[in-house]
Amino acid sequence: MYAPTSTNSPRSGPTSGDDDGLTDFDGAGEIPRAWGNGLRPDPDLTVSEWADRHRMLSGRASAEPGRYRTVRTPYMREIMDRLSPGDPTQRVVFMKAAQVGATEAGNNWIGFAIHQAPGPMLAVQPTVELAKRNSRQRIDPLIDESPELRERVKPARSRDAGNTMLSKEFAGGILIMTGANSAVGLRSTPARYIFLDEVDAYPASADEEGDPVTLAEARSLTFAHRRKVLLVSTPTIRGLSRIEREFEASDQRRFFVPCPHCGAMQWLKFDRLRWQKGRPETAEYHCEGCDAAIAEHHKTAMLEGGEWRATATAADPTTVGYHLSALYSPIGWLSWERIVRAWDAAQGSDEAIKAFRNTILGETWVETGEAPDWQRLYDRRERWTSGTVPAGGLFLTAGADVQKDRIEVDVWAWGRGLESWLVDHVVIEGGPDRHDAWSELTALLDRSWPHERGAHLRIARLAIDTGYEAPAVYSWSRAQGFGQVSPVKGVEGFNRSSPVSGPTFVDATEGGKRLRRGARLWTVAVSTFKAETYRFLRLARPTEEDMAQGAALPPGSVHLPHWVENEWLKQFVAEQLVTVRTKRGFARLEWQKLRERNEALDCRVYARAAAWIAGADRWPDDKWRDLEDQLGAAPTDTDPAGQINRPGQAPQGKRRSDWLGRRGGWF
Repeated sequence: MYAPTSTNSPRSGPTSGDDDGLTDFDGAGEIPRAWGNGLRPDPDLTVSEWADRHRMLSGRASAEPGRYRTVRTPYMREIMDRLSPGDPTQRVVFMKAAQVGATEAGNNWIGFAIHQAPGPMLAVQPTVELAKRNSRQRIDPLIDESPELRERVKPARSRDAGNTMLSKEFAGGILIMTGANSAVGLRSTPARYIFLDEVDAYPASADEEGDPVTLAEARSLTFAHRRKVLLVSTPTIRGLSRIEREFEASDQRRFFVPCPHCGAMQWLKFDRLRWQKGRPETAEYHCEGCDAAIAEHHKTAMLEGGEWRATATAADPTTVGYHLSALYSPIGWLSWERIVRAWDAAQGSDEAIKAFRNTILGETWVETGEAPDWQRLYDRRERWTSGTVPAGGLFLTAGADVQKDRIEVDVWAWGRGLESWLVDHVVIEGGPDRHDAWSELTALLDRSWPHERGAHLRIARLAIDTGYEAPAVYSWSRAQGFGQVSPVKGVEGFNRSSPVSGPTFVDATEGGKRLRRGARLWTVAVSTFKAETYRFLRLARPTEEDMAQGAALPPGSVHLPHWVENEWLKQFVAEQLVTVRTKRGFARLEWQKLRERNEALDCRVYARAAAWIAGADRWPDDKWRDLEDQLGAAPTDTDPAGQINRPGQAPQGKRRSDWLGRRGGWF
């Protein structure tokens, strides 16, 4: 070690007594302490021990505020401790049901890193907006409720930028929060710790720069064996689920618990949960060993005696994987009775059963992508007045597919439960280089269709594909106004939580002049809407006798008119979902054409995306009831905000003649 050889050195300054010349300036005492801290190894304290000692749950972020207790969710102890610096594991994969405590465990890890083992950390949510929400609702309370963290993270009101919505600085490290849709956020900084939450909701690509999980994990590679990566998610669709793919490549650990009667160790399966028909309160679990009934109140002792056991050999020994269903949910959270009620309520609906499997069982859903028989659809055509919107249709959307020599448009009416009717099919001759083709498409936006109850409805929103001659599409869309026209770009992949994302701003051209950020583009996960359409087409319908007795059609029913031709029907079911294997041997779902032409299916997907953009998937019951009431009054016109006006009445603040000349309204 270097040491000064003389206290009289001109560089050492004046001295007195026993001073060595290094203690005569402010902060000199901090040097050896900081040096020692830098050499100090990571602590032996595990993440779960830290959480039990230091973590406080806020009332604004937890249903059970107060001190965190790992004993409440014993299955989380090993998962958290794998993230401790003393454990050799580098990657932890957790495929789980909703609401089993995974997010709080991840937040414990964040708190532990700030307090005990500081370093750069990256926390990724599906979108930047969700990252901001998580920062407000989870991370800020995490810091505010812990004195050990408050003293290390700069106050949010300090003059510097050490504590912002998406960035928290602390001694020795920084926490960066971002969304999987932001390539800039994912490559912003090297990170020793990476927390990837709800990875199945991530987009297929971050700003077209690649898989967000791969981009994020690349930030940790320079830390070698010291890195820690946590991937957490509720699974989605078999063959497309990121978390399932990662889990299957791991050692696939299951939480084995002892039977209170015979002691046999087993992991809980839904088919062992039994109850009397129509009486969910009688739900009991039956042991695999002795078949004795296990009551809910035994669960606490079973969880305390449980242990994780590997059921496979991992491809990478530094990766461990865990799976957990809501059957393990602690007493007071999700009971077996409520699980049974959810299962009973889901019967008859593929969507509800899928949600049950994903969010309660923590398992993937097997998507059925077999194309319906077009001849069966032909036989199921219905007769109503051509060009008329049937009584159940409450608003119109359209999907436009731009081809080299034509523009094809399908107009769909939508009702409650996303019941739909094909109202019109329009083929505009001439491609995007023909001016008259765009004029005809513009005229279609001004057209109205008579409703069975007397109203005249216009297209609420038209979604137009940008896959062919995007500049021409952007220019036309800009001229019509983005309130009624939505340029869309289809991408492969399923994203049920947000099948449409955007809009993002793209460049457009107007009058030969390039306009930066002059158009708005929506991105559509086309696989989601194709699979939904096929599910809706396969729905069983009640017989005429049942209908006469008041039986209702299932939500999502698709109605095809008598005038639709064979060619259109063949295009409507022109693709099927198949399972292919990647080079690494993983299963992947892919839509493949059965026929060359598929414009009818594409137009349906775009029209469905238009309904999503309009908000139909998120409207409350009051909105639907309001639309029904207005149409029932047999009005003749509606204003651009969707308010239907009685004949002879003008919207408030507008002369009737001015208002009727406007376009871009809901109807």
